[in-house]
Amino acid sequence: MLYGRFVERVFGLDGREAPSLRKADGVDFVAMPTWKTFMIQFLNIAGTGPIFGAIMGMWFGPAAYLWIVLGSIFAGAVHDYMSGMLSMRHDGAGLSKIAGIYLGNASRNVLLVFTLVLLILVSAVFVYSPALILSSYGGSTLLWIALIFAYYMVATVLPIDKLIGKVYPLFAASLLFMAVALGVVLVWKMPALPELWDIGNMERWTSGVLRADGSDALGIVGYMQKNPLIPCLFITIACGAISGFHATQSPIMARCVRSEREGRRVFYGSMITEGVVTLIWAAVSSYFFFYGGWKELVSPEEVERLLAATCDETLINHFSAPIMVKVVCTGWLGVVGSVLAVLGVVAATITSGDTALRSIRLIIAETFHIDQRPILKRLAICIPILPITGSLLWWQIANPDSFNAIWQYLGWSNQTLSVFTLWAITVYLVRERKFYYVTLVPALFMTAICGLFVLVSPLMLGLPNPTVVTAVAVPVVVAVALLWFELWKRRYLKNQSAEVKK
Repeated sequence: MLYGRFVERVFGLDGREAPSLRKADGVDFVAMPTWKTFMIQFLNIAGTGPIFGAIMGMWFGPAAYLWIVLGSIFAGAVHDYMSGMLSMRHDGAGLSKIAGIYLGNASRNVLLVFTLVLLILVSAVFVYSPALILSSYGGSTLLWIALIFAYYMVATVLPIDKLIGKVYPLFAASLLFMAVALGVVLVWKMPALPELWDIGNMERWTSGVLRADGSDALGIVGYMQKNPLIPCLFITIACGAISGFHATQSPIMARCVRSEREGRRVFYGSMITEGVVTLIWAAVSSYFFFYGGWKELVSPEEVERLLAATCDETLINHFSAPIMVKVVCTGWLGVVGSVLAVLGVVAATITSGDTALRSIRLIIAETFHIDQRPILKRLAICIPILPITGSLLWWQIANPDSFNAIWQYLGWSNQTLSVFTLWAITVYLVRERKFYYVTLVPALFMTAICGLFVLVSPLMLGLPNPTVVTAVAVPVVVAVALLWFELWKRRYLKNQSAEVKK
Protein backbone atom coordinates (compact mmCIF):
# COMPACT_ATOMS: atom_id res chain seq x y z
CA MET A 1 0.00 0.00 0.00
CA LEU A 2 2.90 2.38 0.66
CA TYR A 3 6.17 1.36 -0.98
CA GLY A 4 4.34 -0.56 -3.69
CA ARG A 5 2.40 2.56 -4.65
CA PHE A 6 5.67 4.54 -4.71
CA VAL A 7 7.30 1.97 -7.01
CA GLU A 8 4.24 2.10 -9.26
CA ARG A 9 4.66 5.88 -9.61
CA VAL A 10 8.34 5.45 -10.37
CA PHE A 11 7.50 3.07 -13.21
CA GLY A 12 4.73 5.33 -14.50
CA LEU A 13 1.47 3.99 -15.93
CA ASP A 14 0.37 5.39 -19.28
CA GLY A 15 -2.93 3.61 -19.95
CA ARG A 16 -1.76 1.69 -23.02
CA GLU A 17 -3.67 -1.42 -24.11
CA ALA A 18 -2.49 -4.63 -22.44
CA PRO A 19 -0.96 -7.48 -24.52
CA SER A 20 -3.76 -9.80 -23.33
CA LEU A 21 -6.19 -7.69 -25.39
CA ARG A 22 -3.94 -6.54 -28.21
CA LYS A 23 -2.43 -9.96 -28.99
CA ALA A 24 -5.18 -12.32 -27.79
CA ASP A 25 -4.62 -15.81 -29.24
CA GLY A 26 -6.68 -18.07 -26.97
CA VAL A 27 -3.57 -20.02 -25.86
CA ASP A 28 -1.12 -17.83 -23.91
CA PHE A 29 -2.52 -14.32 -24.42
CA VAL A 30 -5.83 -14.59 -22.56
CA ALA A 31 -7.37 -11.76 -20.51
CA MET A 32 -8.42 -12.89 -17.00
CA PRO A 33 -10.02 -11.21 -13.95
CA THR A 34 -7.61 -9.58 -11.47
CA TRP A 35 -8.37 -12.00 -8.63
CA LYS A 36 -7.60 -14.95 -10.87
CA THR A 37 -4.32 -13.54 -12.22
CA PHE A 38 -3.28 -12.73 -8.64
CA MET A 39 -3.98 -16.27 -7.41
CA ILE A 40 -2.21 -17.85 -10.38
CA GLN A 41 0.79 -15.55 -10.05
CA PHE A 42 0.99 -16.26 -6.32
CA LEU A 43 0.91 -20.01 -6.86
CA ASN A 44 3.39 -19.80 -9.76
CA ILE A 45 6.01 -17.95 -7.75
CA ALA A 46 5.34 -19.68 -4.42
CA GLY A 47 5.86 -23.39 -4.95
CA THR A 48 7.70 -24.84 -1.98
CA GLY A 49 10.16 -21.94 -1.98
CA PRO A 50 8.53 -19.99 0.86
CA ILE A 51 8.14 -23.26 2.80
CA PHE A 52 11.34 -25.25 2.24
CA GLY A 53 13.47 -22.10 2.02
CA ALA A 54 12.05 -20.78 5.29
CA ILE A 55 12.65 -24.11 7.05
CA MET A 56 16.30 -24.28 6.04
CA GLY A 57 16.76 -20.53 6.39
CA MET A 58 15.77 -20.61 10.07
CA TRP A 59 18.78 -22.84 10.71
CA PHE A 60 20.69 -19.55 10.60
CA GLY A 61 18.58 -18.20 13.47
CA PRO A 62 16.34 -15.12 13.77
CA ALA A 63 18.39 -13.10 11.24
CA ALA A 64 16.13 -14.82 8.72
CA TYR A 65 13.18 -12.69 9.87
CA LEU A 66 14.95 -9.46 8.88
CA TRP A 67 15.84 -10.79 5.44
CA ILE A 68 12.29 -12.00 4.75
CA VAL A 69 10.65 -8.69 5.75
CA LEU A 70 13.14 -6.25 4.21
CA GLY A 71 13.89 -8.44 1.22
CA SER A 72 10.28 -9.04 0.20
CA ILE A 73 9.32 -5.35 0.44
CA PHE A 74 12.37 -3.56 -0.97
CA ALA A 75 13.84 -6.21 -3.28
CA GLY A 76 11.54 -9.12 -4.17
CA ALA A 77 8.28 -7.26 -4.73
CA VAL A 78 10.06 -4.49 -6.68
CA HIS A 79 11.82 -7.14 -8.78
CA ASP A 80 8.55 -8.95 -9.53
CA TYR A 81 6.55 -5.80 -10.26
CA MET A 82 9.12 -4.20 -12.54
CA SER A 83 9.84 -7.41 -14.46
CA GLY A 84 6.11 -8.05 -14.95
CA MET A 85 5.43 -4.48 -16.08
CA LEU A 86 8.44 -4.45 -18.43
CA SER A 87 7.14 -7.67 -19.95
CA MET A 88 3.77 -6.00 -20.53
CA ARG A 89 5.48 -3.00 -22.14
CA HIS A 90 7.24 -5.40 -24.54
CA ASP A 91 4.19 -7.46 -25.57
CA GLY A 92 4.64 -10.19 -22.95
CA ALA A 93 8.34 -10.73 -23.72
CA GLY A 94 10.34 -13.21 -21.69
CA LEU A 95 13.24 -12.33 -19.40
CA SER A 96 16.01 -13.17 -21.89
CA LYS A 97 14.51 -10.90 -24.55
CA ILE A 98 14.17 -8.03 -22.06
CA ALA A 99 17.79 -8.55 -20.97
CA GLY A 100 18.87 -8.42 -24.60
CA ILE A 101 17.12 -5.08 -25.07
CA TYR A 102 18.68 -3.41 -22.03
CA LEU A 103 21.89 -5.36 -21.37
CA GLY A 104 22.91 -6.37 -24.89
CA ASN A 105 22.87 -9.53 -27.01
CA ALA A 106 25.69 -11.20 -25.09
CA SER A 107 23.70 -10.94 -21.85
CA ARG A 108 20.61 -12.18 -23.66
CA ASN A 109 22.38 -15.34 -24.85
CA VAL A 110 23.95 -16.04 -21.46
CA LEU A 111 20.67 -15.43 -19.70
CA LEU A 112 18.80 -17.62 -22.17
CA VAL A 113 20.93 -20.66 -21.30
CA PHE A 114 21.00 -19.75 -17.61
CA THR A 115 17.21 -19.40 -17.46
CA LEU A 116 16.59 -22.73 -19.17
CA VAL A 117 18.95 -24.51 -16.75
CA LEU A 118 17.24 -22.88 -13.75
CA LEU A 119 13.76 -23.83 -14.99
CA ILE A 120 14.83 -27.44 -15.55
CA LEU A 121 16.25 -27.49 -12.01
CA VAL A 122 12.94 -26.15 -10.69
CA SER A 123 10.88 -28.74 -12.56
CA ALA A 124 13.12 -31.56 -11.25
CA VAL A 125 13.15 -30.36 -7.62
CA PHE A 126 9.39 -29.88 -7.67
CA VAL A 127 8.66 -33.46 -8.75
CA TYR A 128 10.36 -35.57 -6.11
CA SER A 129 9.23 -33.79 -2.93
CA PRO A 130 5.47 -33.94 -3.71
CA ALA A 131 5.86 -37.55 -4.86
CA LEU A 132 7.40 -38.41 -1.47
CA ILE A 133 4.51 -36.77 0.40
CA LEU A 134 1.82 -38.37 -1.78
CA SER A 135 3.39 -41.84 -1.55
CA SER A 136 2.92 -41.75 2.24
CA TYR A 137 -0.84 -41.75 1.60
CA GLY A 138 -0.75 -44.58 -0.94
CA GLY A 139 1.03 -45.76 -4.07
CA SER A 140 4.73 -45.87 -4.81
CA THR A 141 6.96 -42.84 -5.25
CA LEU A 142 7.74 -43.92 -8.82
CA LEU A 143 4.03 -44.07 -9.64
CA TRP A 144 3.44 -40.55 -8.36
CA ILE A 145 6.48 -39.26 -10.28
CA ALA A 146 5.03 -40.71 -13.48
CA LEU A 147 1.61 -39.16 -12.79
CA ILE A 148 3.15 -35.76 -12.02
CA PHE A 149 5.14 -35.84 -15.25
CA ALA A 150 1.96 -36.70 -17.16
CA TYR A 151 0.22 -33.73 -15.56
CA TYR A 152 3.19 -31.52 -16.45
CA MET A 153 2.77 -32.37 -20.11
CA VAL A 154 -0.97 -31.69 -20.13
CA ALA A 155 -0.74 -28.39 -18.20
CA THR A 156 2.18 -27.15 -20.32
CA VAL A 157 0.47 -27.80 -23.65
CA LEU A 158 -3.13 -26.76 -22.94
CA PRO A 159 -4.27 -23.12 -23.27
CA ILE A 160 -3.70 -21.28 -20.02
CA ASP A 161 -7.40 -20.75 -19.24
CA LYS A 162 -8.41 -24.39 -19.73
CA LEU A 163 -6.60 -26.00 -16.78
CA ILE A 164 -4.35 -23.47 -15.03
CA GLY A 165 -7.01 -20.76 -15.00
CA LYS A 166 -9.58 -23.07 -13.42
CA VAL A 167 -7.55 -25.15 -10.95
CA TYR A 168 -4.77 -22.85 -9.76
CA PRO A 169 -6.98 -20.46 -7.75
CA LEU A 170 -8.24 -23.45 -5.71
CA PHE A 171 -4.70 -24.67 -5.04
CA ALA A 172 -3.60 -21.16 -4.08
CA ALA A 173 -6.48 -21.01 -1.59
CA SER A 174 -5.26 -24.30 -0.07
CA LEU A 175 -1.74 -22.91 0.33
CA LEU A 176 -3.07 -19.78 2.01
CA PHE A 177 -5.35 -21.83 4.27
CA MET A 178 -2.40 -23.94 5.39
CA ALA A 179 -0.36 -20.85 6.29
CA VAL A 180 -3.23 -19.20 8.18
CA ALA A 181 -4.00 -22.42 10.09
CA LEU A 182 -0.38 -22.89 11.15
CA GLY A 183 -0.20 -19.23 12.15
CA VAL A 184 -3.24 -19.68 14.40
CA VAL A 185 -1.66 -22.75 16.04
CA LEU A 186 1.55 -20.78 16.66
CA VAL A 187 -0.37 -17.97 18.36
CA TRP A 188 -2.26 -20.51 20.46
CA LYS A 189 0.94 -22.29 21.55
CA MET A 190 2.87 -19.00 21.95
CA PRO A 191 6.30 -20.71 22.25
CA ALA A 192 9.46 -18.84 23.31
CA LEU A 193 11.25 -18.49 19.98
CA PRO A 194 14.71 -17.04 19.24
CA GLU A 195 14.44 -13.26 18.94
CA LEU A 196 16.37 -10.72 16.86
CA TRP A 197 18.64 -9.90 19.79
CA ASP A 198 19.70 -13.56 19.85
CA ILE A 199 21.47 -13.21 16.50
CA GLY A 200 24.95 -14.63 16.95
CA ASN A 201 24.03 -16.38 20.21
CA MET A 202 22.44 -19.56 18.93
CA GLU A 203 24.22 -21.63 21.59
CA ARG A 204 21.48 -20.48 23.95
CA TRP A 205 18.97 -22.47 21.91
CA THR A 206 21.09 -25.39 20.76
CA SER A 207 22.04 -26.08 24.37
CA GLY A 208 18.46 -27.19 24.94
CA VAL A 209 18.84 -30.03 22.43
CA LEU A 210 21.93 -31.92 23.52
CA ARG A 211 22.66 -35.62 23.42
CA ALA A 212 23.60 -37.70 26.44
CA ASP A 213 27.31 -37.06 25.78
CA GLY A 214 26.78 -33.28 25.51
CA SER A 215 27.08 -33.11 21.71
CA ASP A 216 24.85 -30.93 19.54
CA ALA A 217 21.83 -32.93 18.38
CA LEU A 218 20.53 -30.19 16.09
CA GLY A 219 23.64 -30.00 13.94
CA ILE A 220 23.04 -26.31 13.27
CA VAL A 221 26.34 -25.07 14.72
CA GLY A 222 28.31 -27.33 12.41
CA TYR A 223 26.05 -26.39 9.51
CA MET A 224 26.72 -22.66 10.00
CA GLN A 225 30.48 -23.25 10.16
CA LYS A 226 30.31 -24.78 6.68
CA ASN A 227 27.68 -22.30 5.43
CA PRO A 228 28.42 -18.74 6.59
CA LEU A 229 25.32 -16.71 7.41
CA ILE A 230 26.57 -14.12 4.91
CA PRO A 231 25.99 -14.99 2.08
CA CYS A 232 24.34 -18.39 2.56
CA LEU A 233 21.21 -17.14 4.35
CA PHE A 234 20.36 -14.92 1.36
CA ILE A 235 20.81 -17.85 -1.01
CA THR A 236 18.80 -20.33 1.05
CA ILE A 237 15.77 -18.04 1.50
CA ALA A 238 15.08 -16.99 -2.06
CA CYS A 239 11.39 -17.18 -2.94
CA GLY A 240 10.36 -15.63 0.38
CA ALA A 241 12.51 -12.53 -0.16
CA ILE A 242 13.71 -12.18 -3.76
CA SER A 243 13.83 -14.81 -6.49
CA GLY A 244 14.96 -14.63 -10.10
CA PHE A 245 12.58 -17.50 -10.87
CA HIS A 246 9.71 -15.05 -10.41
CA ALA A 247 10.91 -13.03 -13.42
CA THR A 248 10.42 -16.14 -15.55
CA GLN A 249 6.84 -16.47 -14.28
CA SER A 250 5.78 -12.82 -14.49
CA PRO A 251 5.66 -12.87 -18.33
CA ILE A 252 3.06 -15.65 -18.14
CA MET A 253 0.68 -13.38 -16.25
CA ALA A 254 1.83 -10.30 -18.18
CA ARG A 255 0.03 -11.95 -21.10
CA CYS A 256 -3.16 -12.31 -19.04
CA VAL A 257 -3.42 -9.06 -17.04
CA ARG A 258 -6.11 -6.80 -18.51
CA SER A 259 -4.57 -3.43 -17.61
CA GLU A 260 -1.35 -1.93 -16.27
CA ARG A 261 -3.35 -0.68 -13.28
CA GLU A 262 -3.69 -4.30 -12.12
CA GLY A 263 0.08 -4.82 -12.08
CA ARG A 264 0.69 -3.64 -8.51
CA ARG A 265 -1.90 -5.99 -7.06
CA VAL A 266 -0.88 -8.95 -9.20
CA PHE A 267 2.93 -8.71 -9.23
CA TYR A 268 3.84 -6.68 -6.14
CA GLY A 269 0.95 -8.02 -4.05
CA SER A 270 1.61 -11.68 -4.74
CA MET A 271 5.24 -11.31 -3.60
CA ILE A 272 4.19 -9.63 -0.35
CA THR A 273 1.68 -12.44 0.22
CA GLU A 274 4.46 -14.96 -0.31
CA GLY A 275 6.59 -13.09 2.22
CA VAL A 276 3.86 -13.47 4.84
CA VAL A 277 3.64 -17.22 4.14
CA THR A 278 7.44 -17.44 4.47
CA LEU A 279 7.37 -15.65 7.83
CA ILE A 280 4.82 -18.10 9.20
CA TRP A 281 6.87 -21.12 8.10
CA ALA A 282 10.04 -19.53 9.49
CA ALA A 283 8.37 -19.23 12.91
CA VAL A 284 7.08 -22.82 12.64
CA SER A 285 10.59 -24.04 11.81
CA SER A 286 12.06 -22.06 14.70
CA TYR A 287 9.59 -23.66 17.11
CA PHE A 288 10.13 -27.11 15.61
CA PHE A 289 13.93 -27.13 15.95
CA PHE A 290 14.88 -24.67 18.70
CA TYR A 291 11.99 -25.00 21.14
CA GLY A 292 11.68 -28.77 20.86
CA GLY A 293 8.45 -28.80 18.85
CA TRP A 294 9.68 -31.90 17.06
CA LYS A 295 9.47 -33.86 20.33
CA GLU A 296 5.68 -33.33 20.42
CA LEU A 297 5.19 -34.74 16.93
CA VAL A 298 7.18 -38.00 16.99
CA SER A 299 7.04 -41.06 19.21
CA PRO A 300 8.97 -41.20 22.53
CA GLU A 301 11.09 -43.98 21.08
CA GLU A 302 12.12 -41.74 18.18
CA VAL A 303 13.00 -38.91 20.57
CA GLU A 304 15.15 -41.26 22.63
CA ARG A 305 16.92 -42.59 19.54
CA LEU A 306 17.74 -39.14 18.12
CA LEU A 307 19.07 -37.89 21.48
CA ALA A 308 21.14 -41.00 22.17
CA ALA A 309 24.92 -40.57 22.27
CA THR A 310 25.32 -43.32 19.67
CA CYS A 311 23.08 -41.61 17.10
CA ASP A 312 25.04 -40.28 14.12
CA GLU A 313 22.08 -38.35 12.68
CA THR A 314 21.46 -34.67 13.33
CA LEU A 315 17.94 -33.28 13.51
CA ILE A 316 18.36 -31.08 10.45
CA ASN A 317 19.42 -34.13 8.42
CA HIS A 318 16.71 -36.39 9.82
CA PHE A 319 13.92 -33.84 9.45
CA SER A 320 14.50 -32.68 5.89
CA ALA A 321 12.17 -29.95 4.69
CA PRO A 322 9.60 -32.27 2.99
CA ILE A 323 9.50 -34.60 6.03
CA MET A 324 9.10 -31.68 8.44
CA VAL A 325 6.18 -30.30 6.40
CA LYS A 326 4.38 -33.64 6.58
CA VAL A 327 5.09 -34.09 10.32
CA VAL A 328 3.95 -30.58 11.25
CA CYS A 329 0.80 -30.55 9.11
CA THR A 330 -0.30 -33.99 10.27
CA GLY A 331 0.51 -33.37 13.94
CA TRP A 332 -0.94 -29.86 14.27
CA LEU A 333 -3.96 -29.75 11.99
CA GLY A 334 -5.57 -33.15 12.40
CA VAL A 335 -6.90 -35.33 9.60
CA VAL A 336 -8.98 -32.83 7.63
CA GLY A 337 -6.62 -29.96 8.20
CA SER A 338 -3.57 -32.01 7.33
CA VAL A 339 -5.11 -33.17 4.06
CA LEU A 340 -5.90 -29.60 3.06
CA ALA A 341 -2.51 -28.35 4.24
CA VAL A 342 -0.54 -31.11 2.52
CA LEU A 343 -2.66 -30.52 -0.58
CA GLY A 344 -1.56 -26.90 -0.48
CA VAL A 345 2.11 -27.92 -0.29
CA VAL A 346 1.82 -30.58 -2.97
CA ALA A 347 -0.23 -28.37 -5.29
CA ALA A 348 2.13 -25.42 -4.84
CA THR A 349 5.09 -27.65 -5.65
CA ILE A 350 3.61 -29.32 -8.70
CA THR A 351 2.18 -26.15 -10.15
CA SER A 352 5.53 -24.36 -9.94
CA GLY A 353 7.06 -27.27 -11.80
CA ASP A 354 4.54 -27.22 -14.62
CA THR A 355 4.73 -23.45 -15.05
CA ALA A 356 8.52 -23.79 -15.16
CA LEU A 357 8.10 -26.13 -18.12
CA ARG A 358 5.53 -23.77 -19.63
CA SER A 359 8.07 -20.96 -19.33
CA ILE A 360 10.64 -23.13 -21.14
CA ARG A 361 8.16 -23.65 -23.96
CA LEU A 362 7.44 -19.93 -24.24
CA ILE A 363 11.15 -18.99 -24.14
CA ILE A 364 12.10 -21.49 -26.86
CA ALA A 365 9.12 -20.47 -28.99
CA GLU A 366 9.98 -16.79 -28.60
CA THR A 367 13.66 -17.36 -29.40
CA PHE A 368 13.07 -19.41 -32.56
CA HIS A 369 9.81 -17.69 -33.57
CA ILE A 370 7.69 -20.84 -33.36
CA ASP A 371 3.95 -20.27 -33.63
CA GLN A 372 2.28 -21.73 -30.52
CA ARG A 373 -1.26 -21.95 -31.79
CA PRO A 374 -0.87 -25.46 -33.34
CA ILE A 375 -0.73 -28.05 -30.55
CA LEU A 376 1.79 -30.21 -32.45
CA LYS A 377 4.34 -27.39 -32.33
CA ARG A 378 3.79 -27.06 -28.58
CA LEU A 379 4.35 -30.81 -28.17
CA ALA A 380 7.49 -30.68 -30.31
CA ILE A 381 9.06 -28.29 -27.81
CA CYS A 382 7.85 -30.01 -24.63
CA ILE A 383 8.59 -33.68 -25.32
CA PRO A 384 12.43 -33.36 -25.57
CA ILE A 385 12.54 -31.52 -22.22
CA LEU A 386 11.16 -34.44 -20.19
CA PRO A 387 14.18 -36.81 -20.55
CA ILE A 388 16.54 -34.03 -19.41
CA THR A 389 14.38 -33.33 -16.36
CA GLY A 390 14.08 -37.07 -15.68
CA SER A 391 17.87 -37.53 -15.67
CA LEU A 392 18.31 -34.78 -13.09
CA LEU A 393 15.50 -36.27 -11.04
CA TRP A 394 17.18 -39.70 -11.11
CA TRP A 395 20.40 -38.17 -9.72
CA GLN A 396 18.37 -36.51 -6.99
CA ILE A 397 16.78 -39.84 -5.97
CA ALA A 398 20.09 -41.75 -6.07
CA ASN A 399 21.95 -39.38 -3.73
CA PRO A 400 20.89 -39.33 -0.04
CA ASP A 401 21.80 -35.68 0.58
CA SER A 402 20.79 -34.58 -2.89
CA PHE A 403 17.84 -32.43 -1.79
CA ASN A 404 19.97 -30.05 0.29
CA ALA A 405 22.68 -30.06 -2.39
CA ILE A 406 20.38 -29.35 -5.32
CA TRP A 407 18.55 -26.71 -3.28
CA GLN A 408 21.81 -24.77 -2.92
CA TYR A 409 22.47 -25.00 -6.66
CA LEU A 410 18.90 -23.90 -7.26
CA GLY A 411 19.19 -21.09 -4.72
CA TRP A 412 22.38 -19.66 -6.23
CA SER A 413 21.04 -19.94 -9.79
CA ASN A 414 17.82 -18.34 -8.60
CA GLN A 415 19.51 -15.36 -7.01
CA THR A 416 21.97 -14.89 -9.86
CA LEU A 417 19.02 -14.66 -12.22
CA SER A 418 17.57 -11.93 -10.00
CA VAL A 419 20.86 -10.03 -10.39
CA PHE A 420 20.48 -10.01 -14.19
CA THR A 421 16.86 -8.93 -13.86
CA LEU A 422 17.58 -6.10 -11.42
CA TRP A 423 20.39 -4.71 -13.56
CA ALA A 424 18.21 -4.85 -16.70
CA ILE A 425 15.46 -2.94 -14.87
CA THR A 426 17.99 -0.42 -13.52
CA VAL A 427 19.29 0.26 -17.05
CA TYR A 428 15.69 0.74 -18.22
CA LEU A 429 15.03 3.27 -15.44
CA VAL A 430 18.25 5.15 -16.22
CA ARG A 431 17.32 5.35 -19.89
CA GLU A 432 13.85 6.62 -19.00
CA ARG A 433 15.35 9.19 -16.57
CA LYS A 434 13.40 7.68 -13.67
CA PHE A 435 14.32 7.10 -10.01
CA TYR A 436 16.57 4.09 -10.60
CA TYR A 437 17.70 3.67 -6.97
CA VAL A 438 14.67 1.47 -6.22
CA THR A 439 16.39 -1.32 -8.17
CA LEU A 440 20.02 -0.18 -8.00
CA VAL A 441 20.31 -0.79 -4.24
CA PRO A 442 18.96 -4.39 -4.31
CA ALA A 443 20.97 -5.02 -7.51
CA LEU A 444 24.20 -4.03 -5.75
CA PHE A 445 23.37 -6.12 -2.69
CA MET A 446 22.41 -9.25 -4.63
CA THR A 447 25.49 -8.89 -6.85
CA ALA A 448 27.65 -8.94 -3.71
CA ILE A 449 25.79 -11.93 -2.25
CA CYS A 450 25.99 -14.09 -5.40
CA GLY A 451 29.60 -13.12 -6.03
CA LEU A 452 30.64 -13.95 -2.47
CA PHE A 453 28.83 -17.27 -2.55
CA VAL A 454 30.95 -18.40 -5.49
CA LEU A 455 34.27 -16.65 -4.93
CA VAL A 456 34.70 -16.01 -1.23
CA SER A 457 32.69 -18.51 0.82
CA PRO A 458 34.68 -21.65 -0.19
CA LEU A 459 37.89 -19.92 0.94
CA MET A 460 36.42 -19.03 4.33
CA LEU A 461 35.47 -22.52 5.47
CA GLY A 462 38.69 -23.10 7.39
CA LEU A 463 38.37 -19.90 9.45
CA PRO A 464 36.77 -19.87 12.93
CA ASN A 465 34.17 -17.23 12.00
CA PRO A 466 33.68 -17.09 8.22
CA THR A 467 30.54 -14.94 8.50
CA VAL A 468 32.54 -11.96 9.82
CA VAL A 469 35.01 -12.18 6.93
CA THR A 470 32.31 -12.43 4.27
CA ALA A 471 30.40 -9.57 5.91
CA VAL A 472 33.47 -7.35 5.57
CA ALA A 473 33.79 -8.39 1.91
CA VAL A 474 30.22 -7.26 1.07
CA PRO A 475 31.00 -3.49 1.00
CA VAL A 476 34.05 -4.15 -1.18
CA VAL A 477 32.04 -6.01 -3.82
CA VAL A 478 29.26 -3.40 -3.64
CA ALA A 479 31.80 -0.60 -4.15
CA VAL A 480 33.27 -2.29 -7.23
CA ALA A 481 29.82 -2.89 -8.74
CA LEU A 482 28.76 0.69 -7.98
CA LEU A 483 31.91 2.06 -9.62
CA TRP A 484 31.22 0.02 -12.75
CA PHE A 485 27.63 1.27 -12.83
CA GLU A 486 28.61 4.92 -12.42
CA LEU A 487 31.15 4.66 -15.25
CA TRP A 488 28.55 3.07 -17.52
CA LYS A 489 25.88 5.65 -16.59
CA ARG A 490 28.15 8.62 -17.29
CA ARG A 491 29.20 7.18 -20.62
CA TYR A 492 25.61 6.42 -21.58
CA LEU A 493 24.29 9.85 -20.62
CA LYS A 494 27.19 11.52 -22.46
CA ASN A 495 26.47 9.54 -25.64
CA GLN A 496 22.76 10.25 -25.33
CA SER A 497 23.44 13.98 -24.96
CA ALA A 498 25.64 13.91 -28.06
CA GLU A 499 22.91 12.18 -30.08
CA VAL A 500 20.38 14.81 -28.98
CA LYS A 501 22.70 17.60 -30.14
CA LYS A 502 23.10 15.90 -33.53
